[in-house]
Amino acid sequence: MYKHILFATELNESKNYIEDKVTQLQQFTQAKLSVIHVVEPIANAYYGGLYGVMLGSDPIENINTTRILEKRAHEILQPLLKRLHITEQDLHIPTGQTSSEILAFAEQENVDLIITGSHGVHGLQLLLGSTCNAVLHGAKCDVLAVRAPE
Repeated sequence: MYKHILFATELNESKNYIEDKVTQLQQFTQAKLSVIHVVEPIANAYYGGLYGVMLGSDPIENINTTRILEKRAHEILQPLLKRLHITEQDLHIPTGQTSSEILAFAEQENVDLIITGSHGVHGLQLLLGSTCNAVLHGAKCDVLAVRAPE
């Protein structure tokens, strides 16, 4: 059975529909549980949602903004850690391209199951692909894509 489960989460999604499945699988398998949220660096753009931060054109300012985004993600995910009964050491907030960071972490840490939410893909996102799709096709382990309720 699974020994290390990775829950890849976003900040703007309703995670409750996934959390129950994550918790049940972890309890059933007694696997180590890690949580990952990737902060994507965005230059000269608005990073909205729960972050609500405007990025400037100054590279130093963007580095500082990335740190702010990482700190904010850490704060937002604290209640999730408590609900999942995991420690700070099991929370990972890298900066980079989301699917690449998830896949790299999974390989480096010998993850054997990645759990992520799956959203309906429409329009431009259908052409570009989704993070869930990239993880599903790039992972060397099992992936559970939990469909968001509509």
